[in-house]
Amino acid sequence: MPDNNETRMSWWRDAKFGMFIHWGLYSLPAGEWKGQSIAGIGEWIMKRAKIPAAEYAQLAKQFNPMKFNAKEWVDVAKNAGMKYIVITAKHHDGFCMYHSKVSDYNIVDATPFDRDPMKELAEECHKAGLKLCFYYSQTQDWYEKDAVGNDWDFPVEEEKNFAKYLEEKVKPQVSELLTGYGPVGLIWFDTPMKISESQSRELAELVHQLQPNCIVNGRVGNGQGDYVCLGDNETPAQSLREDWETCATLNNTWAYKSNDHEWKSSDTIIKLLSDIVSKGGTYLLNVGPTAEGIIPQPSVDVLKQVGDWLKTNEEAIRCTTANPFDSEFDWGTLTLKPGKIYAHLFNWPDSGFAINGIKNQVKNAYLLADPNKSLQFDQRYEAELNHYTLSVSLPKSPNEVVPVLVLEIDGEIQVDNQLMQGADDSIILEAFRAEIHRASEGSPIVLSRSGVITRWSSAGDWLSWEFKAVTAGEFALRINSLAEKARDAIGEKIGRWEGGHQVTLEVAGQTVHSLVEENDRVVNSRSMYFHRIHSNCGTVRIDQPGNYTLTLKPVKLNYDMELGLKLVSVDLIKAK
Repeated sequence: MPDNNETRMSWWRDAKFGMFIHWGLYSLPAGEWKGQSIAGIGEWIMKRAKIPAAEYAQLAKQFNPMKFNAKEWVDVAKNAGMKYIVITAKHHDGFCMYHSKVSDYNIVDATPFDRDPMKELAEECHKAGLKLCFYYSQTQDWYEKDAVGNDWDFPVEEEKNFAKYLEEKVKPQVSELLTGYGPVGLIWFDTPMKISESQSRELAELVHQLQPNCIVNGRVGNGQGDYVCLGDNETPAQSLREDWETCATLNNTWAYKSNDHEWKSSDTIIKLLSDIVSKGGTYLLNVGPTAEGIIPQPSVDVLKQVGDWLKTNEEAIRCTTANPFDSEFDWGTLTLKPGKIYAHLFNWPDSGFAINGIKNQVKNAYLLADPNKSLQFDQRYEAELNHYTLSVSLPKSPNEVVPVLVLEIDGEIQVDNQLMQGADDSIILEAFRAEIHRASEGSPIVLSRSGVITRWSSAGDWLSWEFKAVTAGEFALRINSLAEKARDAIGEKIGRWEGGHQVTLEVAGQTVHSLVEENDRVVNSRSMYFHRIHSNCGTVRIDQPGNYTLTLKPVKLNYDMELGLKLVSVDLIKAK
């Protein structure tokens, strides 16, 4: 990693929230080609419909976004509380949305618009104090024979020279973007595919050479970026101990599609923002302007509502660090600043707020929306169990999407991160906290970057957890697993899930045999695209507080769909 990585990453780490903009020739057909609705995300229409490059290029003659107003776009981002904009300078279709001297296939030379919108955005971002960043597709380019992706115009792989494309188009155009538009905060590469490690490194080095303070995202490929990019619309089940980002959509597509009206609510976006930031990430949220240059009004409305929430609660988002606990809480999440813990309450606890494991002495508690009104709290330590508890009395639920409770503490945050029973009496045994017992060194079972056990196909592999119970009682056992990415509205995937696995769970001297089947499918802000499947597995009894071990051993695993058991957690839910 380059020496000045800390310097260039500082603004991005503090920002937490940025705007992605997908805008190009693909915005003109808006998901339809020759009267047919084309499945898939809008900017992929050329590939999905196998449109010949020469025919697709004719769209440029019609592209004339006279309603484009750079200041209006920047104002939408700024009013939403976003600190930077990443816009598609060149997407996979190969068309440049800036005035490129390398190729005349660009918005100035090939369209009647005859203006460079990137110049106008650069000026307005500078005035507004936002960072301008560019998306550039470095590997796929469906307009070029030597690039990756177009197998309908250029079907013979042996005739392609990717290195030539990289040297003659990619590097010169990246250089144009980094020398013609002032300071650039970030170059956002995508779909590395066949690019080699040395080629990825050369691109990253080119960026840093031309603008040492410009960040390179992880999709430059081969681990050569300055931070990690998760999958589209993906959020992890745990905090990641590295710089990371999730890019996400406001509806289901990235570029404008005339038939996609499934807009996420501001409630959902605020919860996702809180969740991502609490796990150490940055949220890059997309808008898809029309071919006329207008950001759809539903996007503007939702972002305005998010910005209104941030006006009150920005302190709990900007410049914060991640939840100090490894666990994910059903009630919401935590962020930190020196001397303060921020509890983002997704679900208002009418009976009061409670959490286990905070060791610091709490000095004060209040809602961020009402900082002058201190709340009563009770903090205790049970020496026999080495157990810390905190409860806060709350007023009537405020009229706010995600209220934030502030806990002022003494000293640097210290928590008991032992896997243990939560304040709601449930015991959540996350997959990323399991010990994996492999039948052989070659077993494919693996813990994914997002904290999920995947590629579990061998019944010889099993898992175990050590945990602490603090109250006795009867507990319902539940397996929480993951479905494939769902794309119901615009694509062919529908959140497939493979069940029918036979498993054995053992805990507290009891053995439970169960069939993993779908009893409930959870779709919320954390699982909109990767649904979580609940499978009820029976009950067990824990007779006294103490330390226990739970094992999960397969008897038979199905792998017909090549999915297997994708485990998120094993949950013990205490009977009320």
